[in-house]
Amino acid sequence: MTESKGKIRHAGPLTLRGNAIPATTTDQRLLESRGPTDWVHADPWRVLRIQSEFVEGFGLLSELGRAVCVFGSARVKPDTEHYETGVRIGELLAGAGYAVITGGGPGIMEAANRGAQQAGGHSIGLGIELPFEQKLNDFLDMGITFRYFFVRKTMFVKYAQAFIVLPGGFGTLDELFEAITLVQTGKVTRFPVVLVGTSFWSGIRDWINETLLAEGMISPGDPDLMYLTDDPEEAVKIIQEADIQREMQEERQVEATAHDVEEASEESESRRR
Repeated sequence: MTESKGKIRHAGPLTLRGNAIPATTTDQRLLESRGPTDWVHADPWRVLRIQSEFVEGFGLLSELGRAVCVFGSARVKPDTEHYETGVRIGELLAGAGYAVITGGGPGIMEAANRGAQQAGGHSIGLGIELPFEQKLNDFLDMGITFRYFFVRKTMFVKYAQAFIVLPGGFGTLDELFEAITLVQTGKVTRFPVVLVGTSFWSGIRDWINETLLAEGMISPGDPDLMYLTDDPEEAVKIIQEADIQREMQEERQVEATAHDVEEASEESESRRR
């Protein structure tokens, strides 16, 4: 009995003595015990997976600097007009000092990444796990594949100063209207959304004006949240001008804060006298 009580084991932060000491170590139980597997499909475990994806995304992109997201169809083939427009936009963004973020797939995503990489800029792809095989394209400096759409979308919005949207399908429309909703509701500010391809996008623009606006489903200024152009140079210029306006606003806010602090300090000093 005395010998048993004299035994001590340290298990992480715990100190165990005598009969409280288990027959095996924590590592042994972890490595040897199979047990039930249902827990890996339960919500508490999914929460940890979701958390890990946010951590990985934030860690990858936190020091990226200025960036623009380029969206468009994965089905567009090289040597087509839309593909070449994507390449040109990637080149122009890189030349203007922006990193290019895409969904990391083929088509227009690949085109924008390709243009950015060819121009010596930063090229990033944020992929998504899909039921069918789709690998990250070959023109990325950094890439990550997410399990969850909402984590991926957070990364797009958090680390970009603007969206450029080329022709695409349901996924592109989802990204477009989510961005517009965030701007409309003030979740992001001074965030230009530029549609490239007037013949492709004019039908949606007309529907927004003639149906949504006409029936009072949106406010009069909401259609102006999107810019429409055929010119890649103009698309990048819109973003640059918005950046200048944002910087000026931030400077004014800093000056106003400094002025308020100075006035408060003078008032406090006056009271002490």
